[in-house]
Amino acid sequence: MSEAYIIDAVRTPRGIGKVGKGALAHLHPQHLAATVLKAIKDRNNLDTTEVDDVIWSTSTQKGKQGGDLGRMAALDAGYDITASGMTLDRFCGGGITTVSLAAAQVMSGMEDLIVAGGTEMMSLTATMAQEETAAGIAQLGMGSGNERLRHSHPQSHQGVCGDAIATIEGISREDLDALGLVSQQRAARAIAEGRFDKSVVPVLDDDGKVILDREEFPRPQTTAEGLAALKPSFEGIGNVALDDKGTTFVGLIKERYPDLEIKHVHHAGNSSGVVDGAAAVLIASKDYADKHGLKPRARIVATANVGDDPTLMLNAPVPAAKKVLKKAGLTKDDIDLWEINEAFAVVTEKFIRDLDLDREKVNVNGGSIALGHPIGATGAILIGTVLDELERTGGRYGLVTMCAAGGMAPAIIIERV
Repeated sequence: MSEAYIIDAVRTPRGIGKVGKGALAHLHPQHLAATVLKAIKDRNNLDTTEVDDVIWSTSTQKGKQGGDLGRMAALDAGYDITASGMTLDRFCGGGITTVSLAAAQVMSGMEDLIVAGGTEMMSLTATMAQEETAAGIAQLGMGSGNERLRHSHPQSHQGVCGDAIATIEGISREDLDALGLVSQQRAARAIAEGRFDKSVVPVLDDDGKVILDREEFPRPQTTAEGLAALKPSFEGIGNVALDDKGTTFVGLIKERYPDLEIKHVHHAGNSSGVVDGAAAVLIASKDYADKHGLKPRARIVATANVGDDPTLMLNAPVPAAKKVLKKAGLTKDDIDLWEINEAFAVVTEKFIRDLDLDREKVNVNGGSIALGHPIGATGAILIGTVLDELERTGGRYGLVTMCAAGGMAPAIIIERV
């Protein structure tokens, strides 16, 4: 079986995902995707007639984000018409899945050169969610209609799930706030030291003017006192009636966990940020890389996918990490760097505790609490982040995983070469 190598990884800065506040919010999502696709092409002098496929992730595939963004953005980026493209949805996990599928195609010998990645403009999807809520439909991409609320596996709101898990695990708000503060501090350090500079490419307008060339979301001024003063975000939404039967997000969880009295502990300071962004990863076979003088930066060692309880939704990263470690023939002690998406602080805190990890190896440059979480793009962003940090520190193995709606988690291990 052929090796699958990561040749390069790029991403946009993440812009605040609110219309009127974010630098990228006025753009078409195709523009963001084309930005990173063009960058990966230009940086590596690709002959795009030889790109076998563009495998893209976008979670909310509606409106401007509909219509196979991967293919359309590749055309917009100047790729040859022979470079085909597809777009998939694994909710938050799609950005890892695109890279995993690209690797599988290359390792099987079916393809030689693939660009994987994703785009999400949450400035658009937040508006869509509000419109759906007004129509009586489950919020934030969690359902295509009220029938989802009465599924055999009740599926609640992600934030309410995070609060429920913290309650079950006995994880305090103070511990979650502490993790949120560390995320901000580490992101501030990484930005100040230029740790993201290798991967971040500026977003330009059609005239070549820079729209955004820096991270827009981080709040380095964050303090423990400031976080402690924030009100929980999901208590109100958790108890709002979603249909004429009085169904609530809290009630959906209590259908499965009737004795659980949820303590609401997550808020804007210990939950992932709403942002716009895109990322791309270039995958090639060894033969193609050797023939065309492309220098591999990393080898994809193993990938895995796991499903877990959809009602609690966010608990699959731990079993996903265990599964991918077993596939790779590695132990946790072999992993130099871990990236676990900070969808909510409890996800990362539980991950660290359950696997008994060294916190100095986990999300060392901050995470989505500080930097934001552009849903379909985040997995590809994290793969690039861990690759850059492995190169900076001389580490060997990095593991990336994240929770996804429906109670899922993809995972991937890469090895620096």
